[in-house]
Amino acid sequence: MNQNTTELVDALSAAAHPDASLTIVIPAYNEQEAIGSTVERTLSCRAEVMERGGVSAVQIIVVDDGSTDATLRIANAYGEIEVLSFGANRGYGAAIKEGFRRGDGDLVGFLDADGTCDPRFFGDLCAAIGHDDADIALGSRLTPESRMPRVRRLGNRIFAIMLGILANRRVTDAASGMRVLRREALAKLGRLPDGLHYTPAMSARAVLSGLRVVEIPMPYEERRGESKLSVWRDGVRFARAIIDGVLFFRPARLFLIGASAALAVAAIISLSPVEYYLQNRSVQEWMIYRFVVAFLFGSIGFLCLSAAAIATRMTDLRLRSPDRTFWEAGIARLFESPVLAAGAITLGVGAVALLWPGIVEYLGTGQLTMHWSRVIVAAFALLLAFQGLITRVLLRIIHIWLEAPEAS
Repeated sequence: MNQNTTELVDALSAAAHPDASLTIVIPAYNEQEAIGSTVERTLSCRAEVMERGGVSAVQIIVVDDGSTDATLRIANAYGEIEVLSFGANRGYGAAIKEGFRRGDGDLVGFLDADGTCDPRFFGDLCAAIGHDDADIALGSRLTPESRMPRVRRLGNRIFAIMLGILANRRVTDAASGMRVLRREALAKLGRLPDGLHYTPAMSARAVLSGLRVVEIPMPYEERRGESKLSVWRDGVRFARAIIDGVLFFRPARLFLIGASAALAVAAIISLSPVEYYLQNRSVQEWMIYRFVVAFLFGSIGFLCLSAAAIATRMTDLRLRSPDRTFWEAGIARLFESPVLAAGAITLGVGAVALLWPGIVEYLGTGQLTMHWSRVIVAAFALLLAFQGLITRVLLRIIHIWLEAPEAS
């Protein structure tokens, strides 16, 4: 640890809460090569963690997740720790959750049993909790000195970028396997998964629920023994865990991103036909393809806006006073406002006006010579009008549910 880091930790520990105790959970599945060293290192640094982290006591719990090797036997050899054992493998997240449930610390933390993380760093994390009045402190493994394999480093950077875009808050290492959090923060995270995607799910839910999260760079070594992580299978699970967190706390954000992308594509595709029409008051036959594609992406964009408005109000059913962004609140208000109803009626009248000459011609002669561009534009206008009105009705239903008295 360099001098600057040491000075930072000293400052942090001075502001920590000395009456708080810490429970450290070590989930282990077939880690016979590393579990002994990990436990010994954790036991030997308890005094340092208490001093630097400003905590009054350190409890260590090893949770054997149905290991088929000597992991449980090795862990049971240490009398100063508590050992829990599952009869069968239940998952990384399940082991951590059981350890948290059985522990009694005001602060709860965990680290992987594979020897990659230095347990002394719990002191830094606990100190950061007190100094920054944070709910969760993460150890960020993505430092220049990190010995993380390149593929996993790349994957973790992708997850961090993904979470930053979706949550609008930056976390450099969403899947960190070493962190400390206040026990009361657990209730705000909701139900977390049992598998290896426990950590990215926690990170996503923490930042999306408004918990204060701080990160501190930490050393990271090569693991001992065989990794349980499948880059592709667990990578998909990690990504899904982040998306599920967004859907749980801020579902409108995904739809707003989709709407922005779709409407941008529709606008770009429409530029050439619109410019040509303004100059010549007509369109060329080949432009039908641009009309259809622009119609498709425009419809998708408006559908995403409708979904964003509904999703925003759906969160009101779970959170009576949700914290939402300007755009999330604005889209919901737009679809509920008289402006949208007036716009839908205007679009409907405009669509009928475009089609009226063709309707009259067809009723009188049985033939239709109207140009296809009128039909496509009118159909698009009618679709938007009905979609907007239907969205407004659905929002009204949600509003009625919110106004209804709760069952006693």
